[in-house]
Amino acid sequence: MDQLNNSHVEPTKVVAVMSGGLDSTVMGYLLRSQGHELHALSFDYGQSHRKELTFAQATAADLGVPWDLVDLRASGLTRFLGGSALTDPDVAIPDGHYAHETMRITVVANRNAIMLAMACSVAASVGAGAVAFAAHSGDHPIYPDCRPEFVQAFQAMEHLAMEGTARLLILAPFAQFTKSVIVEVGHQLGVPFERTWSCYRGRDVHCGRCGTCYERREAFGLAGVTDPTVYASEFVTQAP
Repeated sequence: MDQLNNSHVEPTKVVAVMSGGLDSTVMGYLLRSQGHELHALSFDYGQSHRKELTFAQATAADLGVPWDLVDLRASGLTRFLGGSALTDPDVAIPDGHYAHETMRITVVANRNAIMLAMACSVAASVGAGAVAFAAHSGDHPIYPDCRPEFVQAFQAMEHLAMEGTARLLILAPFAQFTKSVIVEVGHQLGVPFERTWSCYRGRDVHCGRCGTCYERREAFGLAGVTDPTVYASEFVTQAP
């Protein structure tokens, strides 16, 4: 928590990309605790776990901040986001540890770049000084658009793309931290973890078997924080 506080920027208005998941929810609470004014933004990209969006809307209400939903399905863009287990019903969602090679089938090509580009446009229109997303170090092996190198390159690109319009910071406060640290931070901030959604299957309760369920449960265990999540299965697989 001290490391996060020591690295934060001066309070500004931030467009926070919030999915309804644990990471982005904790990020929202952290940014608010640091004095930022938030505008929450979520995306419907045809994800299998679309129910997460109801959690994102609820989090924005809990924080008392504006919330907008960008419907990429209506735009027709999602026709070109196939091939991933998260967007293609013909591709099975794999079970197992988050770092297993099989998790690569959950990559949605260029997803964060698309979302961040749109979030930057929103930021310019609402007078925000920054855009934030909740990539963390555990994402790096699987998702290339969660890495610090991507954040740096995207920052440089946006400075060029928006020259004369806005100069935005791209914030990724958890990029160097594990998910267990995020859980610790959320616990300190009083985040209602039960009001977050992680499972890729998007059923009534978390399946307990997919990569993001495994990662969620593992993070609570490593953080020594009680996990309030209801899982349909107690299945546990070995980490790689």
